[in-house]
Amino acid sequence: MINRDEIFAYVKETFDTEPDYPWSKFPNYAVLRHRGSRKWYGLIMNIPRIKLGLSGEGSLDIIDLKCDPGFIRLLRNEQGILPAYHMNKEHWITVVLDSPFPKEEIYHLIDSSYYLTK
Repeated sequence: MINRDEIFAYVKETFDTEPDYPWSKFPNYAVLRHRGSRKWYGLIMNIPRIKLGLSGEGSLDIIDLKCDPGFIRLLRNEQGILPAYHMNKEHWITVVLDSPFPKEEIYHLIDSSYYLTK
């Protein structure tokens, strides 16, 4: 399990990235961008469980990350990994932050997304 503050600390230390909040309608949606090109490599959102196809009430923090399509097929069997919410499902995945998916693996996926979008 990981939270958005841990992710923000990681991307600040690793890539010197500060979260960007571009939508006033969605003040908790944070975009992680490359400093120079401003291309996205991550998007953190708080989404109702029902919109993710999950049972229960309330919302979950998720992060969308770019991922190699071949690796996506392997990850889809992992608990906490979903088809990308609101992104291209062939090239992006959604990771549920409050899931048993290992924190170190999430950091690895963030790194991979950063380099895939560079």
